[in-house]
Amino acid sequence: MQRSKNDVWVGLFVLIGAVAILFLALQSANLLSLSFQKTYQVKAKFDNVGGVKPKAAVRSAGVVVGRVENIAFDDKSFQAVVTLALESQYVFPKDSSLKILTSGLLGEQYLGIEPGADDNNLVAGDTISSTQSAVVLENLISQFLFSKAAEPAAGNDGQGK
Repeated sequence: MQRSKNDVWVGLFVLIGAVAILFLALQSANLLSLSFQKTYQVKAKFDNVGGVKPKAAVRSAGVVVGRVENIAFDDKSFQAVVTLALESQYVFPKDSSLKILTSGLLGEQYLGIEPGADDNNLVAGDTISSTQSAVVLENLISQFLFSKAAEPAAGNDGQGK
């Protein structure tokens, strides 16, 4: 009787540990977000969203104020349409701007919202028009290489020295 009681307690402890590890893994991978705050949806159009994924953070001054809800492609304007779920406790002026930023040098990408100065605030269904697309590392490298290739060789004065 005593042995089966100990087995139940050990099994329960192992089960709680497994659930805790699963919860931490999902939280760290941004696959699970437990937020019971009410949200409102706004949209934004980007030329290039880079590596932003649904559930990515939306931050203002380093504080998470919402999440990316959906990313779709608009085949009329050939732009990515990003739907954001901003927490209702945070309000931003209508002329706020969005940038795609990166955590660290090669970290995950997130959206940074910079408040504007308009008297009217964003409401559900609004579209943020001022956006800055993701910086693609490959494009920067190719621009650097092409600019170096276009420069004349230094020290070449035509005298053959």
